[in-house]
Amino acid sequence: MNTSHARFPRFAPLTCLAFLLASAAPVAAETLLVVRKTGDAIDFVDPGSGLALATVPLGHAPHEVAVSPDGRRAVVSNYGSRERPGTTLSVIDLAEAREERRIDLAPHGRPHGVHWYAPDRVAVTTEGSRHLLLVDPWAGRIVAAIETGQDVSHMVAVAPGSERAYVTNIGSGTTTVLDLAAGRKLRDVATGGGSEALALTPDGRELWVAARADGHIAIVDTGTLEIVARLPLDGVPIRIAMSPDGRTAWVTCAATAELVAFDVAARKETARQRVDVPLAPDAGGRPFAKLAPGSPLPVGLLVSTDGRSLYVAATQGDVVVRYDAATLAPLGSVPVDGEPDGLGVTQLMPRAPCHACAPAP
Repeated sequence: MNTSHARFPRFAPLTCLAFLLASAAPVAAETLLVVRKTGDAIDFVDPGSGLALATVPLGHAPHEVAVSPDGRRAVVSNYGSRERPGTTLSVIDLAEAREERRIDLAPHGRPHGVHWYAPDRVAVTTEGSRHLLLVDPWAGRIVAAIETGQDVSHMVAVAPGSERAYVTNIGSGTTTVLDLAAGRKLRDVATGGGSEALALTPDGRELWVAARADGHIAIVDTGTLEIVARLPLDGVPIRIAMSPDGRTAWVTCAATAELVAFDVAARKETARQRVDVPLAPDAGGRPFAKLAPGSPLPVGLLVSTDGRSLYVAATQGDVVVRYDAATLAPLGSVPVDGEPDGLGVTQLMPRAPCHACAPAP
């Protein structure tokens, strides 16, 4: 099924940063977390009402966010820029909407992908040092540093049971497999040029990797670590998300500004929808505009807790778009200034809405 490329309303901001009365369908009670790369902050948004509940300042140029297993904290990677490379993680108290602590990872620089995989462990990639770090967020220290030996180690996924991690390496065109218990690298799998996005099926048996430069999805059998299929997909596929039941995979394509759905079992495309939003006025001058000139650059991708909605961060459009997961029909959009990128969700609502929280000392 191919859905239409329909446009949809973008709602005007209201007082207290209420961005929209969003959708035709109900939304489960949850709070959307939106990382703003050039805003140096994370926003808390109620996707049902469109209210922006709080804004928490972070380090320079934050990129990705991961929520703790109990849903009460989040970590954000402060990636930085070429001129000011970042070396820190921000730990956010989600109930209080404040930065609880900032963890210095130096000498490891440019932290990017994050996965909070155990109560006291966060996995974070560091492009600057070509490592996967295992961090204790409560002690604020690195407990293990595992070298990937690959270029631009970017995103990370941790398997069910927390025994294994997978890191995509954009520059090397590989996915590195790591044994977390032993703290060592197992293998590099040649998943394709520009390997960036990755997602595990809920049962952990398959790893889907998007090779954005080669234009395909590589499917890895995690038991044998062999590639069992390659699915062609042009348009710079850049993020992948799996449905909670493992039946559907969704992919954002940055260059063609599309959201694409795949049947996981059949390994077949089933639908696609255009992310049809206008560019921000200053989009052409932003560093990431070069990745896909003229595109609103849909990157960040998140499935709601109940699996009924998808959220897509259109980085160059300064907007987060909500879609119906079953049909890919657009349901509404939330303006978020400052290049929205990494997305997360929590069942908590911050206790102090509609204010900007000062960073932790």
